[in-house]
Amino acid sequence: MGRGPVAQTRGFTLLELIVTMAIVAVVVGLTIPAVGRFTEGIRVRAEVAGFSALLRHARERAIVSQKPQAVVVDAAAHRISVRAGGPDGEVRETRALPERLTVEATPPPALTVRFEPQGGSSGGDFRLASGAITYRVTVDALTGRVRSSRQ
Repeated sequence: MGRGPVAQTRGFTLLELIVTMAIVAVVVGLTIPAVGRFTEGIRVRAEVAGFSALLRHARERAIVSQKPQAVVVDAAAHRISVRAGGPDGEVRETRALPERLTVEATPPPALTVRFEPQGGSSGGDFRLASGAITYRVTVDALTGRVRSSRQ
């Protein structure tokens, strides 16, 4: 009538550990490429924010100093600079752009934006891309307002 002692098992079998490790390996293998794409997106977004901030800063400088400021993008040299007075004026600030980031203007030859003391500008439309990630930065001609959006 009585039952024998019940065997108590503690821990995991080797098979359970191997299956668990295989599942973890698959999950990690699927996650790492996604993290790489995510961090690249963050890097590009930060570069676009810096590009836009430099344009905004040039507009503010034109208003405060009551002197026109020009932002000149040198796509071949991966450089953007702020110049006093116009495209040929004194260089006030220069910032390097990363090699992986391509900058194009729409229409293509217009890689210079001039900001006037009243806040207006010559306007501009830039396409910044790195791999499959593309942003558009626009400068309104009437107000000088700078906006960026992901394409």
